[in-house]
Amino acid sequence: MRGRTGTLVLLLSGPVLVAAYAAVNYAALRTASQARVGDPGGRITSGGLSSLGSDLWWITRGVALVAAVAAVGLAVVGLLLRRATRRRGALLVLSGVLILPYTLGVMAAVYNPAPRLAGFYDDVAFEDALPPWQYASSLLVVVAALAQAVGMVRAHSEARAASAPPR
Repeated sequence: MRGRTGTLVLLLSGPVLVAAYAAVNYAALRTASQARVGDPGGRITSGGLSSLGSDLWWITRGVALVAAVAAVGLAVVGLLLRRATRRRGALLVLSGVLILPYTLGVMAAVYNPAPRLAGFYDDVAFEDALPPWQYASSLLVVVAALAQAVGMVRAHSEARAASAPPR
């Protein structure tokens, strides 16, 4: 029973960590936007972000949405895979398809568009105002993907063991 609980935790940790990535980045962008209030061009929109922060939040939301859809899909596939059914092959193919958008989300998160867009806007002060932990936030998406990959392997091995004929 212990292995099944661990597998469930690994499968469900993906969507939770992707949501944490979005929340951490929103907090970092809001912090950097608030630090820029006194500077010229540092106006805050109704969402509490500067125009650069708002654009970065739009990008971060897109990255988190792509990764979250893949993470939820993998969690559902993993939960279905834990049940000993004959449709394991189709579920494994579906999980392979879901890896593609997950990889795209991980690569976009690791690329970290915040310093690049700040350079494009020629707003070095915004980049300097970003908290240092914002740069490490992409690790949340990487850990989410790795945890779900391990959870998928464990779910598959549990389903295989459950469907094997007794010796």
